[in-house]
Amino acid sequence: MDKMAALLMRGKEPALKIIDEVKQEVHKLEASGQRKPGLAVVIAGEDESSGIYVRKKQEACAECGIYSEKHELNEKISEKELFGLISRLNADKNIDGILVQLPLPKHIDEKKIIEAIDPSKDVDGFHPINVGKLSIGYCDLLPCTPKGVIRLLKEYKIELKGKHCVVVGRSNIVGKPMAMLLLAENATVTVCHSYTKDLAKHTKEADILIAAVGKPGIIKADMIKKGAVIVDIGTTRVDGKLKGDVDFENVKEKASYITPVPNGVGPLTVAMLMKNTMVAYELNSKK
Repeated sequence: MDKMAALLMRGKEPALKIIDEVKQEVHKLEASGQRKPGLAVVIAGEDESSGIYVRKKQEACAECGIYSEKHELNEKISEKELFGLISRLNADKNIDGILVQLPLPKHIDEKKIIEAIDPSKDVDGFHPINVGKLSIGYCDLLPCTPKGVIRLLKEYKIELKGKHCVVVGRSNIVGKPMAMLLLAENATVTVCHSYTKDLAKHTKEADILIAAVGKPGIIKADMIKKGAVIVDIGTTRVDGKLKGDVDFENVKEKASYITPVPNGVGPLTVAMLMKNTMVAYELNSKK
């Protein structure tokens, strides 16, 4: 047993539950003679981290029985060629989800590529239509990491209703949707960012602190209140090892719950992608 004050919130076990749920859903579809759900992953260039993430996603597809395609593109691919591929995947009846692995090469406008994906196949939940739906509370395809965080907190029976949640980071991928999902759970939410004055003043008030900025060790023990729940989404490679945004060794002695990095939120991000592929399958089957 770990000698620490905080209980470790590991994502592996709840992620395996989700993978098993999806596997059973796919099995039922196959047993009834229906086609498998399909996921297409597009990766441009040779970013090492992106390659690792894509491999994990393909392994999860194989585990669930989801049909998957990987489109590996040269980093010099033109925007026009990438738009053509997205258009073909949008029209492909065997593909329910399209995931374009970010970051894209610098000469390609990520915003335009995301907007080109059919919203019903946007398993990342990044399309402006899905973001708009999320903001008013009836989105089908939620961003995978924030969706995974909510599942993790519920798995550990951490009450969100009425709690003060502080989100450090306001990216479109994690910070902003995280804040909206917490609001949907009736939490009181504060969002901090690079222009926030006196970050520690806000983080000390958090019942639940969610760090998502990608700055290793930015959250110190003296920046949290005793007994706070700490969710570390940050992942930065330092000397070959993944480091979170939280000074884990010191913060764990003060928090009540904390996620490690790695093996905290990460497994749930991939699991929620599988769940979103099933949701996209349902949406596309109705067309």
